[in-house]
Amino acid sequence: MTTATDTSDQVSFTLNDQRVTATSGETILQAARRNGVDIPHLCYADGLATAGNCRACVVEIDGERVLAPSCCRAPTEGMKVSSNNARARRSQSLVLELLRGEVGEASHTNDSELDHWCGQYDLAQSRFGGRHQPKGDLSHPAIAVNMESCIQCTRCVRACREEQNNDVIGLAFRGAHAQIVFDLGDDMGASSCVGCGECVQACPTGALMPAGDVGLKKIDKKVDSVCPYCGVGCLLTYHVKDNEIQFVTGRNGPANKGRLCVKGRYGFDYVSHPDRLTQPMIRKEG
Repeated sequence: MTTATDTSDQVSFTLNDQRVTATSGETILQAARRNGVDIPHLCYADGLATAGNCRACVVEIDGERVLAPSCCRAPTEGMKVSSNNARARRSQSLVLELLRGEVGEASHTNDSELDHWCGQYDLAQSRFGGRHQPKGDLSHPAIAVNMESCIQCTRCVRACREEQNNDVIGLAFRGAHAQIVFDLGDDMGASSCVGCGECVQACPTGALMPAGDVGLKKIDKKVDSVCPYCGVGCLLTYHVKDNEIQFVTGRNGPANKGRLCVKGRYGFDYVSHPDRLTQPMIRKEG
């Protein structure tokens, strides 16, 4: 039996000249994050299966010819890893610059992970040309599709297919023609999407956002709460501006693991509805 002090399932390796340990099943990226080492990553997200397709998280491993994606590479005993040497940082910066050139100039969220990492590497602009930007899709009542911001990290695909088991979102075509699609290339509003919004929470760039440009609003406060609907007890966070809920995100809890259904994520308009009862009603005789 494994106890809290049992270290038999741990491996010790060197990360940026510092000795660190990784537990069984941890990747280099996860061990680095736990030890306070920042490595850029975009296609990786907690709770989703690893894909290793963005290549922003590559690191150099001593004795290996090519750089390795740290999000899907497990450390071994005695391994020497460098995430901040010249070769690794040059590759990380180049990947981020290429992705910066791919996306459009418009911003759809104040919390873009691509913007964050480009800021860490002082990449305000890209030297590389962009692509033909697809039109936005506002056919869904709750979700805005802004494919000009899509970097095809497939986090939305994995969230829809593996976490929610809906299998509405897919990656179609290959090479320069590859694109995220809903069902057989339908508008999102005409697809079989159930509106759970898990893809919105997974998206790192604002390509999928709550409708109404609420992602660009400056939020006054965040309120942790519990979904008021069924008895499952999903944890969530309300994002509030001017005392009105703008949007909702799932919070990690024993019942939902950060996920929400359509009611929990979008069924909050009753809070500020003019017909909402805010005082107890007492029936009087006559």
